[in-house]
Amino acid sequence: MDGVPRVPEQRRAGSSAEPAALSFAVLGPVRARRGEEAVGTGSPQQRALLAALLLREGRTATAAELIDALWGEEPPSQALAALRTYASRLRKVLDPGVLVSESGGYAVRGLGEGALDLAVAQELAAQAEKARGAGDLCRARSLLGRALALWDGETLAGVPGPYAEAQRVRLEEWRLQLLESRLDMDLEQGCHAEAVSELTALTAEHPLRERLRELLMLALYRSGRQAEALAVYTDTRQLLADELGVDPRPGLRELQQRILQADESLAEPSSPAAEPASVPVRPAQLPATVPDFTGRSAFVAELGEVLASAEGRVMAVSAVAGIGGVGKTTLAVHVAHQARAAFPDGQLYVDLQGAGAASAEPETVLGSFLRALGTVDSAIPASLEERSALYRSVLDGRRVLVLLDNARDAAQVRPLLPGTEGCAALVTSRVRMVDLAGAHLVDLDVMSPDEALSLFTKIVGEERVASEREAALDVVAACGFLPLAIRIAASRLAARRTWTVSVLAAKLADERRRLDELQAGDLAVKATFELGYGALEPPQARAFRLLGLADGPDISLAAAAAVLDLPPEETEDLLESLVDTSLLESAAPGRYRYHDLVRLYARACAERDEWPPGERAAAMTRLLDFYLATAAGVYAMERPGDRLVDHLAPTSYPGLTFGDRHEAQDWLYAEAVCLLACAAQSAGRAETLPRAIDLLWAAHDLSESGANSKGYEATAKALLESARRHGDPRAEARALTTLVNVHHVSGRFEEAGQEAERATLLAQQAGDLLPVCWASNARGIIALYQSRHQDGEEHLSQAIEHFRTLGDRPGEASALCNLSRIHLATGRTGSAVALAREGIEIYDAMGNSMRGANARYALGLALTQSGELDSAAERLHEALEVFRDSRQRLWEGMSLFRLAEVDLAARRPAQAAANAEMALTVLRGIGGEWRRGNVLTVLGRALGGIGQTGRAQVCWREAMGIYEELGSPEAAEVRALLTPVQAA
Repeated sequence: MDGVPRVPEQRRAGSSAEPAALSFAVLGPVRARRGEEAVGTGSPQQRALLAALLLREGRTATAAELIDALWGEEPPSQALAALRTYASRLRKVLDPGVLVSESGGYAVRGLGEGALDLAVAQELAAQAEKARGAGDLCRARSLLGRALALWDGETLAGVPGPYAEAQRVRLEEWRLQLLESRLDMDLEQGCHAEAVSELTALTAEHPLRERLRELLMLALYRSGRQAEALAVYTDTRQLLADELGVDPRPGLRELQQRILQADESLAEPSSPAAEPASVPVRPAQLPATVPDFTGRSAFVAELGEVLASAEGRVMAVSAVAGIGGVGKTTLAVHVAHQARAAFPDGQLYVDLQGAGAASAEPETVLGSFLRALGTVDSAIPASLEERSALYRSVLDGRRVLVLLDNARDAAQVRPLLPGTEGCAALVTSRVRMVDLAGAHLVDLDVMSPDEALSLFTKIVGEERVASEREAALDVVAACGFLPLAIRIAASRLAARRTWTVSVLAAKLADERRRLDELQAGDLAVKATFELGYGALEPPQARAFRLLGLADGPDISLAAAAAVLDLPPEETEDLLESLVDTSLLESAAPGRYRYHDLVRLYARACAERDEWPPGERAAAMTRLLDFYLATAAGVYAMERPGDRLVDHLAPTSYPGLTFGDRHEAQDWLYAEAVCLLACAAQSAGRAETLPRAIDLLWAAHDLSESGANSKGYEATAKALLESARRHGDPRAEARALTTLVNVHHVSGRFEEAGQEAERATLLAQQAGDLLPVCWASNARGIIALYQSRHQDGEEHLSQAIEHFRTLGDRPGEASALCNLSRIHLATGRTGSAVALAREGIEIYDAMGNSMRGANARYALGLALTQSGELDSAAERLHEALEVFRDSRQRLWEGMSLFRLAEVDLAARRPAQAAANAEMALTVLRGIGGEWRRGNVLTVLGRALGGIGQTGRAQVCWREAMGIYEELGSPEAAEVRALLTPVQAA
């Protein structure tokens, strides 16, 4: 040990590979790796020596310091010799020159960047602090998340000695500080509901840490759980008095008072936030601007100035009003593109369809916006008020431009406004929004003659206009100086090289005379539409007419091909040619839409010109068939072997095929609005009603998605009413079957049971066995929820018999698993386990992973009751993974709830509380109040187990209120839980 750093060995001759770098970990067990290969670090004392040297970050430690670090005040007699032995052994396994002897001591030197996990964590934490100071909470949170992820259990796990113990305490304290900082930023980003679960577990693990309690109170309060937040304070005060004989610190007391006073400033983040807790996203949703934008220079400057002022204002709002076709959207999109640099955090866009019969619902738009900003579905609340509040929280501290196009009125717009400094909203509408407080109002009139002529010239070409300026002025005047009309007329002329401008002017004059019975306000636009439509080739004109028949905000290329009964390639050519004429818009790649005025005109043309008249109905039937065939394919891909697809109405038009079930799911959720619109539109005709109902049945995953649940339910009710009007018992039974699932998912069990009974009777009369199977299965599980176990067993036995008659093995498995739960509820645990295993065997044999998850869920419940807790947790975790992957929010939340029950049985109350909290978060807006009451009851038990008795009482009181309102027998159980507390 001469103290001279060793020279690394030379590489072998001919070797070109770089030697694998050494890396070390101390934030967990002490480990060394060379590349991907583990390096043995020897005995616990030898690891203690390595840890002591690594934590000195290259500084030399004397032999005496190291002996004290390893053995403290009572070292062995041969401590120095042992120390030298450990050092020698380490030197042999490490790279030459890494462990050096120096001045009678040792040091670790020459490590590469990122070689020690602690150094990496320190660098990430420093970067996070800088990012937070700069207001970039998204980056700061991400960096802290990466730093915290470096911990792998207890720091210096298994390493003996007083030095290791002191470092363990120090590094654990630092980890908690980082964790508190990250949780603080979670709350600043509006992710309070998600943070409650983690904070509940952390306060159980560190009950005397007041900062965690403070964060938990704030998270609960912002989640609308004020009573629980106050109960946390009560629990904390009692704990501190009992354990330490002290009162809570001033910050905690102040927070309690602010909660009692419902301080409005607590409801929103108190410092800038950047992104939601999920993946950082900067949306860029603006439609493409037109390349030939013309004129409006004063309006462009005025609106641009307002948007530029957004950084120093609470919120900049501009509302552009004007008649249809005056160019509101074109102006707004142009201005928004010019202002993009001022809004680096993204731009949101939505067509609110305010001029149509069914305008967009604000809560639906908010759900779309929140997803575009990176918020996961499970974090999106159900109500409009909660979504709007979360939306403002997510946008707080960001600079985002929101373009709200084609608004109906101010009431539709208000929930969609950002409301925070640095953001801006640009609104277009046909009505003047005088009741939109603080808005900068812009009234957009028709173009001036010069602007109109300039636009016309840009499209047609300077040469053709220069020689016929007067005729060109006649054209734009005939178009009423409306940009939409001018664009269509000019596109018509541009496509006809043999026409002169005078010819176009004459044709427009003729159209105006022919349409002179129209109202003056519509005359110019409709005359232009007539001219543009009249110039289309027959295939283009047919496409224009038929595509306008479909409801829904837009249409995909594949759906359009079905409407036109043409190959996709030919359809795309036609649609792009219509885009060129300005009669159709390209909403996004592969998607098309009409201006609302053009859509109305297209429908009028279809009624007037489509021949034979039956072609209109045939086109809509093909669209319905396309959606039904595709949805059935999605269903079959997700549920192999399920016989539902064999009992759906036959289709004459094929659907899409997909490479895997994730691609299939993506299609279903992307097309949800258009699919439901098609089903509703098809309800009016007796010949298409059965297929419309079957479409809803095949797409019933939409009823459980949360985002589309309301639309699905409304469509199901419309189809049911139509079936009753048409006197079609078979269709009515199937429509009722779809509604049974809606009510079941929503926790409306009384309604679900009534609808299922009615569906059974009607389906039996109609000789339609599959709805009988489904309804009997549903009646069985509903009877379980209502504690009518004998009725439930009878219904499920009938369902099993019916499914077997149909040869529907997955259906049989479903009923077996539900019967397992009846057996479980009546004390027959052994047979409950056997029935669930039988269901799993059937599903697994058919490769049905999603339904197999339901069977594993049932088995998990049975194993919990039989005391096989480890196996129960394994089955429930398997189910949870599949449900998450399949976007089954209801069953994801219920699996978390059941895992909480397992944790309670295994005496892991902190983990139980965390899982129950996650279940509450996932089940927001879905599952119904009864299920929420069940979760709250279990959460209360878990909280009681970790000493948070005040909060437990709040949960039980809320659960009891739910049960009493529903008349549920569980109220007695919860009352018994509260009775000892009340008596005390």
